[in-house]
Amino acid sequence: MSTIESTGSGMREKYQRRMLEIRGAFDSGASGAATIAARSKAIDELATGLWAQEVQRDRRLATGIALVAIGGYGRAQLFPYSDVDLLFLLDGRLAEKDVKDAIRRVNQEMWDSGIRISPATRKLAECERFDEENAEFAISLMDHRQLAGDALLYRKLATVTIPKLLQREQKGLMARLTELTRARHAKYGDTIFHLEPNIKDCPGGLRDIHVCGWMMLLRGVGPDGSGRVGGSGNAEEDSEFLKAVEFLWLVRCFLHYRHERDDNSLDWQAQDAAAAAGVGMGMARGAPPNVEAAYWMRFYFRHARRVERRVSQMMEESPLDKPRLKLLGLRRERRTEPLQQGFRVERGHIVLDALVGDSSGAPAHDPAQDPDIVLDVFETMARTGCTLGEEAEQRLLLALPVLSAHLEEGPALWQHLQRILTGRNAGNALRTMHVLGVLELLIPEFHGIDALVIRDAYHRYTVDEHTFVLIDTLHELEVVQEGPMGEWAAQFGRVLRELPHPGLLYLAALMHDTGKGRSTDDHAKESMTMAQSVLERLELDSYESGMVSNLIANHLEMSLAVRRDIFDRQTVRAFANKVQTPEVLRMLALFTYADINAVHPDALTPWKAENLWRLYIATSNYLDRNVDEDRVGAKEESELVHRVAALLPGQRAAVSEYLDGFPERYVLTRTPEQIRTNFLMATKFAEDPVQLDFRHAPGVSELTLVTPDRALLFANMTGALAAWGMNIVTADAFSNRHGVVVDSFRFTDSFRTLEMNASEHEAFVKSVHEVMTGALNVEKLLSGRRRGRRKVPKVVVESRVEFDDEASSHSTLLEVVAQDTTGLLHALSLTLARQNCNIEVALIDTEGEMAIDVFYLTHKGTKLNQAEERALRQALLRAIEENAQS
Repeated sequence: MSTIESTGSGMREKYQRRMLEIRGAFDSGASGAATIAARSKAIDELATGLWAQEVQRDRRLATGIALVAIGGYGRAQLFPYSDVDLLFLLDGRLAEKDVKDAIRRVNQEMWDSGIRISPATRKLAECERFDEENAEFAISLMDHRQLAGDALLYRKLATVTIPKLLQREQKGLMARLTELTRARHAKYGDTIFHLEPNIKDCPGGLRDIHVCGWMMLLRGVGPDGSGRVGGSGNAEEDSEFLKAVEFLWLVRCFLHYRHERDDNSLDWQAQDAAAAAGVGMGMARGAPPNVEAAYWMRFYFRHARRVERRVSQMMEESPLDKPRLKLLGLRRERRTEPLQQGFRVERGHIVLDALVGDSSGAPAHDPAQDPDIVLDVFETMARTGCTLGEEAEQRLLLALPVLSAHLEEGPALWQHLQRILTGRNAGNALRTMHVLGVLELLIPEFHGIDALVIRDAYHRYTVDEHTFVLIDTLHELEVVQEGPMGEWAAQFGRVLRELPHPGLLYLAALMHDTGKGRSTDDHAKESMTMAQSVLERLELDSYESGMVSNLIANHLEMSLAVRRDIFDRQTVRAFANKVQTPEVLRMLALFTYADINAVHPDALTPWKAENLWRLYIATSNYLDRNVDEDRVGAKEESELVHRVAALLPGQRAAVSEYLDGFPERYVLTRTPEQIRTNFLMATKFAEDPVQLDFRHAPGVSELTLVTPDRALLFANMTGALAAWGMNIVTADAFSNRHGVVVDSFRFTDSFRTLEMNASEHEAFVKSVHEVMTGALNVEKLLSGRRRGRRKVPKVVVESRVEFDDEASSHSTLLEVVAQDTTGLLHALSLTLARQNCNIEVALIDTEGEMAIDVFYLTHKGTKLNQAEERALRQALLRAIEENAQS
């Protein structure tokens, strides 16, 4: 081994020892700032040593090239597993081919040391150019340090090239930063309140801290291109911001060491570990756990909130934030818009009037201390979408004690609150009120759900943010929406516009989950109890109070009802008895639509919206008694026969025979075109008794089976889909009097097998066909899938098997709640078949990691008796356990 190679090996070993020392220091209590500075210094030593080695190898490298740390490395803020951004800067005298081998060897040595390096090689002139498509490079240049090489060359970069770039491209860089930040925030739903946040990229994360630094630098760029970086001008606010920065530094170091990679996801297990260690809370590392994860997360959210507020204020005060101004309908040249006494709007921001005194020497009047003016401010925000200026925020925070002493309750407060709730931008106005403590001043009951985390592997947001997203969703129904949900948003939007008392719906929405802040198994009941004290303080009359209380107490009922066969009249009758009046029904339908959507962005699907709408119409008809329930099925079936027969000239009798005996659900959930397709498939049994219709889509695909009835049909279909890694989201199983079965499955492609490989579509259908004909053993297929895809669940779901003999006039209702595992539905349906149960209707649903499967069953044409239910329960629980272990 040569001397140079030996030296390189020694530097690597020294670096790796240093990494172990830094890890040990962190575990012993070193701060995040000390940890990231120490790693940056260790990388500096390694990089400069490696470059010195190359200069020793080739003296031409002593001039004309400089090693420059940029990006996070340029800030000397390298987290334990962060990438290292290294710029090899050339002055043009050295050709790239002359330095290529040296750069390659340095990069390789760093890779061999366990460092993920992101190198760039640029000539000095290239660093002055701004490429809008690669603005990230120009942004990374704002943070720079020389490591080694030609000092004169680096001085030109630092004092001439970069200042010239920033001066010339100041507006473009600020606009691009704002654009990138808003796009990143939108990706995370424009909220910090995720149950498992990414602490780097989420709003309020470390990326936002960097944006704040860049924005301040760009704002301070003077005629010479130099930057003058300062704080907000408020010493207390700056101090709190710096505390948030140090906290997030510490948490990111903790996550990197825990995951042993650049993984910034604060998942539930990491939250438990951070809480146990008291990370960022002044506890000694390794101290006995004395903090609950939910409490620790509130601590995290408070810090993230400070960061998010700072970056939002910077973007909103940017003279280049055109998208936001367009949204508000304002123009830059329209500088001031007087609105109410005590405040005005300037460039989209609420500005409070200055303190006003009089000649008598009495204390100056501060609009921030006047409850009516303050509530008018939030009404204006809710109506127009304007935001609070930073100075107005500070004055409101200081005025809270005075506001509390002078706040009046009763009808006047309700009128203010109602105007805020019904404003188009109510969600953001309420968020600001919540951050400042004004919302809790009006409704103290809301404090219990501040940044409250409820772990169920289904909800994405904290309880308070879920509430605000729900209110946002309701207001979005007021505007035209595009995409697959546009049709249903328009339908429910018409219902919203017809409400005589929309304020009551929004008040119920605001209060519906407040009971989750107390330890209770029935949060709906607890929320109603808490809401009643609010209703009393607002002095709503008995009719309005009763409507809000009813809506809160029953806010889960419609979600539960759509898990039943909504075409069974007993389902509609039971649901109607709970809502009682058409107005409560309208409000509950709107609320349920928004509540499901506020769980997470993919929770509300077109078919869920369709089921909600069908249940709403059926219940509305029941309450109005406008439909003769004894004849509705026959009438609609007759109309459908006519419409289908019109598509199949000369086959009316055959169509009528085909439809004979199908459940009403089949008739009412299929278009004439779909029924025609099913009918034609049934006419081909002589050619092939297994008829399959596959419709692929990027989101949710559908597979329909039409075949003569026989044992294990449903079980084999579910097994075949599971074996291909398909996640069944809905399923229907029907049969007519002549033994024709129509089973339809909607499913997502968990591993994107069919999306990424169009050639696999034919193989997929062929595989399912072979399973259904018996040519392929489904259990063999499933065994391979189970072995390859087992994972530890985030939340353990206790298995439940429940029967209801009153929910349907013709079937026994079975509800199974269990951990969602590969092959579960196959195991359930196989067990039902072995117990000689016939599935009349199957309703499949999944919430996070919890499967909720409902079956309407018969045994030899009748409901199950108690002995059959007991035996079936034992068999199902055994099947669930065996499937989970396989």
